[in-house]
Amino acid sequence: MDVPPASPAASAPPAASASPAPVIRVRPMELADCDRVAEIRIRGWQHAYRGLMPQSHLDRLSVARDAERHRARFGQGDGAVVNLVAERDGEVVGWAAHGPYRDDVAGRTGDAELYAIYVDPARTGTGVGRALLAEAVGQCARYSCMRLWVLKENASARRFYERAGFHADGAEEPYDVDGVPVPEVRYTRSLRG
Repeated sequence: MDVPPASPAASAPPAASASPAPVIRVRPMELADCDRVAEIRIRGWQHAYRGLMPQSHLDRLSVARDAERHRARFGQGDGAVVNLVAERDGEVVGWAAHGPYRDDVAGRTGDAELYAIYVDPARTGTGVGRALLAEAVGQCARYSCMRLWVLKENASARRFYERAGFHADGAEEPYDVDGVPVPEVRYTRSLRG
């Protein structure tokens, strides 16, 4: 899926000599993307969760270890988990993963889950996250709804999901990082109608 980024000033007329906006291309993740995806994921955690999680935990995160984890898992499983990357001008600038809802007992609910979505911190607010989320939602059309978990105190992420049609459904989960509670709330979006 190719998506032009959102215009920062929608009301301003385009400049006469303005070049076309770079296109965001969303595609399946490849093995060669593992290092860049790990960098985006770890830098994304360190950026988005600063002040929400213990800094000592964020400082211990390792791009090299995360890349190795991605390489070890790549191509395993039954294909139910889908990893996507977003590219702009040939550079991977975002990553998302989705598949069946993990808390679904024996496939009874028929729900999808967005497991992760991260954008290079230098590219936040440029349409990359919206493009990844739109593609993930589109690929999950066979499900009745999509669910995701987000840190309760992560106001910017919660606004992002709310603008995309998700709503907090009342479910909460305790989550603990280095002895510090960082609870998560569940968001849901219907994929029917």
